[in-house]
Amino acid sequence: MRSVLDILDLSVEELEELIAVAEDIIADPKKYSEACHGKKLATLFFEPSTRTRLSFEAAMYELGGHVLSVAGADSSSAAKGESVADTAKTISCYADIIAMRHPKEGAPLVAAMNASIPVINAGDGGHNHPTQTLADLLTIHREKGSLSNMTVGFCGDLKFGRTVHSLINALSRYEGIKFVLISPEELKVPDYVIQDVLEKKDLEYVQTTDLLEVMPELDILYMTRVQRERFFNEEDYLRLKDSYILTPEKLKTAKESLSILHPLPRVNEISVAIDKDPRACYFKQVLNGKYMRMALILKLLGIKV
Repeated sequence: MRSVLDILDLSVEELEELIAVAEDIIADPKKYSEACHGKKLATLFFEPSTRTRLSFEAAMYELGGHVLSVAGADSSSAAKGESVADTAKTISCYADIIAMRHPKEGAPLVAAMNASIPVINAGDGGHNHPTQTLADLLTIHREKGSLSNMTVGFCGDLKFGRTVHSLINALSRYEGIKFVLISPEELKVPDYVIQDVLEKKDLEYVQTTDLLEVMPELDILYMTRVQRERFFNEEDYLRLKDSYILTPEKLKTAKESLSILHPLPRVNEISVAIDKDPRACYFKQVLNGKYMRMALILKLLGIKV
């Protein structure tokens, strides 16, 4: 019995295997339509979610399985004070696998330590979001044909963005990746990511506040929201916020082959005018997330098709 709480819980070989299964599902969904017949996924979401919860549920239904859903702490025994450990033990009596989102960092780890079935971390606080990273990796792989030898720009809130930290960790294991980290000084990538990942592995990276300056060299642009609430100084926010709103004008110097990703939800950091640009991949990411979650469910349940 195995859980996935962090993208580093999966080896590079396992990532390649999941991508291959996801590609096969895309090519022949009917082949997988009864793969999880008789199996039940419990979705325990103690924090709001649209894409992640619904894509887990769609994934299980499309594998022929069933879903037991808790869509908020106030609709579960957590409202009565039940511990995460006891919830995990209880759900293990009803389901075959758990997908869990929780506002507290480490809660899915506690669940995995107490459950007798696999637990998938569907996001814990500002910590980890491994299945979003799986969606990102499949999107990059489908757009570029590989996960090596490219320049990847991360733009916006790089300090608090769990999706950014997870994807840097994942891509750091592939050859020829250059990281371009674009953010206000106040929202730079945390020192521990720089020291424990980029510098420890001697990876090429640059930090800048200027998106336009680095735009021509990017193969991937991973946008995130600049969060007003993270600024101590309103003037700093007002000075910086517009430099990270992606518009058609700002893409004039970008490569024709650029792929634009965003974990969503979007607020205003990507103009809707870009949605029709063939380089926009963020809604493909949403769909790819479903396929990778299907592949991961099969792997953790030990089902081969």
